[in-house]
Amino acid sequence: MAMKSLLPALSLLLLLLSFHLSSFALPLSTNSRWIVDDETGKRVKLTCVNWVSHVDTVVAEGLNKQPLDSISTLISTMGFNCVRLTWPLFLFTNESYSNLTVRSSFQTFNLIESIAALQFHNPHLIDLPLIDAFKAVVSSLASNSILVILDNHISKPGWCCSQSDGNGFFNDQYFDPNTWIRGLVRVATMFRDTPQVVGMSLRNELRGPKQNQQQWFQYMQKGAEAVHAANPKLLVILSGLSFDTDLSFVRKRGGGTSVKLSFPNKLLLTGRWLPCRYAFSDGQAWVNGNPNQVCGSVASSFMRRGGFLLTGSISSSNGSDSEVGEGGEEYYPLFISEFGVDQRGVNVNDNRYLNCILGVMAEMDMDWALWTLQGSYYVRQGKIGLDETYGLLDWNWCAPRKGSLLARISSLQSPFQGPGLSEVIPYQLVFHPLTGQCVTRQSVLWEPLKLGPCTDSAAAWTYTTDHTLQPQGSELCVKAIGQGEAVKLGIFCSEANSRWDPVSASKMHLASNSSDGTSMYCLDADAASQNIITNPCKCLDKSDQKCDPASQWFKIITTTRDPAAATAQPANAAGAPPDSDLIVTTTESPTDRRPPSSLL
Repeated sequence: MAMKSLLPALSLLLLLLSFHLSSFALPLSTNSRWIVDDETGKRVKLTCVNWVSHVDTVVAEGLNKQPLDSISTLISTMGFNCVRLTWPLFLFTNESYSNLTVRSSFQTFNLIESIAALQFHNPHLIDLPLIDAFKAVVSSLASNSILVILDNHISKPGWCCSQSDGNGFFNDQYFDPNTWIRGLVRVATMFRDTPQVVGMSLRNELRGPKQNQQQWFQYMQKGAEAVHAANPKLLVILSGLSFDTDLSFVRKRGGGTSVKLSFPNKLLLTGRWLPCRYAFSDGQAWVNGNPNQVCGSVASSFMRRGGFLLTGSISSSNGSDSEVGEGGEEYYPLFISEFGVDQRGVNVNDNRYLNCILGVMAEMDMDWALWTLQGSYYVRQGKIGLDETYGLLDWNWCAPRKGSLLARISSLQSPFQGPGLSEVIPYQLVFHPLTGQCVTRQSVLWEPLKLGPCTDSAAAWTYTTDHTLQPQGSELCVKAIGQGEAVKLGIFCSEANSRWDPVSASKMHLASNSSDGTSMYCLDADAASQNIITNPCKCLDKSDQKCDPASQWFKIITTTRDPAAATAQPANAAGAPPDSDLIVTTTESPTDRRPPSSLL
């Protein structure tokens, strides 16, 4: 489908998604737990989408569906400022790949239809060597002012990842450390004059029976030094062990168990939602367990195994070394390099997992990369044209899928705080992960509170030490009335029905008493009216495994951005209900729409 077919979708997305892109200078560095631009020191929040280029054909997916620049434009239009572009090591170290053309690569897998389609949409790419095609993708992203993180995803091209695929850890069958460093240096050097290439992820998902901490430090530090020497402007991104779910070992002191680099302010650590990467990594815990208990458990594990980097339980060494250790007041950025769900909305495990992770990501104001952009693959695991149900785009790459995540993540695409964003005295947002909206007050005081855009000045609140919730700058407070009734703003704020306490293991239930003091109710969002009401609290009984508390999950977020200066979003944009259709396409999907057996 030509660019003409994308224009209606792009136009509608421009109306639906209003994303404020702050200007910043390149290159980027780190300052405490924040990523900042070198010139002004202002925070740059990485809100990325993964784009796969490491699978069998070694060509960025989707170029048989749309023109390259159309895809880049669509990424920007959807509000992402960054792409995590994956690549296999052999592309840059093995001549049998680097000398191969796009056409020849596709012919290897008998992708006759894809050859014709790619030649139609991207005729300038079809006969380029694979390396030049990769460079063209980077160039297109850069020309659209999209930042690029180059992620060495795997060595031998193919689907990732398993414990025994030969790509998991140093000295595995396809993972020679010296070849790896040679490839890193070549890529870092190749894009030295492309300022939009801001970081290099040295390796994705280290794993397998050979993994160990000693060699992690030995080789990851050596690789980081080599990349920095080749391209000092890059952020150097190190992933953890156990499929990138464990960074706890970098807290330890002594025995060479701290990250030590000769250069400062370029280290970025990357992890996954810990202890799992995706909902299925927990088996059926989200379906068979109490959602509050499961959410509280995985959030606690996240803090133990990676989140500590954001909260300061690390220290730095003297001089120009960068060190991650135990204790002290230093912080480091943590980049969530993949999170995602089955976007058809049929997976209960995924749906509950997403509500939990969005709450934590909003509260911690993390940098992240969504898995994933591609709606389909040329070929994956032997299946031609496989539909990617975790993909943001539909099978034909025309528009976001029905029930797209865009509505829910748009509030997380702008920073809540950080260097250069201390515009006002800190205040709070009351974020609702199920919808991606925030609690807002109306211009007429007696009208009910509603879910609305988090960028609206009416979303600014003060959550006091007495646990009252007050409109910013006001002496009024939110009061519970009764079951199924809309909450009210009142003037008597010392009463029991004016106090809102976190009451569940998820720390996302806000509970108060009824006006007569006889019952406890939780803040709730009415799906039909979007009014904020109170109802009996769901899922507080730990043994209740059939309940769904999502409508009652709220996360209080502290922010310092000026609400008056924030870009207002249309009512049906980022604030749309999660099941709303952002784009409706008439393109037929493939007959085989089975979900992938796993993302491992």
